[in-house]
This record gives sequence, C-alpha cells and structure tokens, in this order.
Amino acid sequence: MAIQPKTVLYCGVCTMPPEYCEFSGSQGKCKSWLHDNHLDAYNKLYGEAEDVADKVAQVSLEGTSEGRSDRTFVKDKSAQLEAKLERENQKKLSSRVTVKRVERTKRKCVTIVHGLEIFDVDLKKAAKMFANRFACGSSVAKNNQNQDEIVVQGDFSDEIHDLILANWPKVPEDNIDLVEEKKKKK
Repeated sequence: MAIQPKTVLYCGVCTMPPEYCEFSGSQGKCKSWLHDNHLDAYNKLYGEAEDVADKVAQVSLEGTSEGRSDRTFVKDKSAQLEAKLERENQKKLSSRVTVKRVERTKRKCVTIVHGLEIFDVDLKKAAKMFANRFACGSSVAKNNQNQDEIVVQGDFSDEIHDLILANWPKVPEDNIDLVEEKKKKK
C-alpha cells in the first residue's frame, strides 16, 4: 500500500489555493479563472453561495392578506407631529434650571447655570449677555456629566434668576432652583 501524493490545486492568478483566494485581494479575477479552468472546484466553492443568493433574490413577502401588513402605521403626519410636540412640552415642564452659587476660596465664588439648553436658549449668547450685564467673566463649560453649563465669575445668583425670567419667557419661574453650595472646612 503505497501512499499516493495529494495534488493541490493552485490559482493561476494569485498562486494560492482557491480556498484562500478571497484573502489575495483579487478575488474576482481568481473566481473567473477558476470558473474557466476548473469548473468542478468552482462549483464546490461558489456553487452553493450563488444558489443561496439566487433564492434570496427570489424571496418575496408571502402571507400578507389583502395588501395589509402586520404592522400598523400612523398615516396622519399631523398626529405624529402633535404627539412629538406634546412629548417635548412634557419634557420642558418636568426639567429644571439650576442656578448654583459655588464658593471657591475665602471670599471668591462662581455662579453656575445648568439646564437652560432644554428651553431652546443659546448658551453662548446667554453667557455673553451675563458677562456684559455683570461686567465679569462668563463661559460655557462641560460639567462632570458632560453636559453644558454656564459658569459666571462672581455671586450673581439672584440677578441671574431675574434676568432669566425677563429675557426667556419660555422658562417657568417654578422650574428655576436656587442652590448654594459651600466648601467644607478642613
């Protein structure tokens, strides 16, 4: 019983076995070369995949009766828009604007305004207005939760509260919270 050597087929394009032609970067050329020269190996490798692709292309949705589908769609766009506006109003009514006075060192403090963006307030314009009105530094910064807030240098919490009510009537007075945060003494 002599062992017969195994003959391995190599691609004429990429010189790799046909099973590995997909990794050569010239799969299309290799595929056509294999189809022209070794049809049995081509059918073994790609025949099943093409049958599946043909069957998938022929598949249509069956089982739908009278043109109806199982899903229900809202056809009235105005109802969708109205529902969206209602959700936004509920979100605005439940959200809060916090004006927080934070003590930094000895007699220094900053005022942080958070939550104005929910009421469609441009934070950069609001920060600039606060800076001009109070003659201090004011900027938009991200907090620890990666949300934008306005940081105003100085204790202006009461004045900012009144300014928000005067300039942005969309913000209800009940939704504005004044908070004072002191540093703990060591």
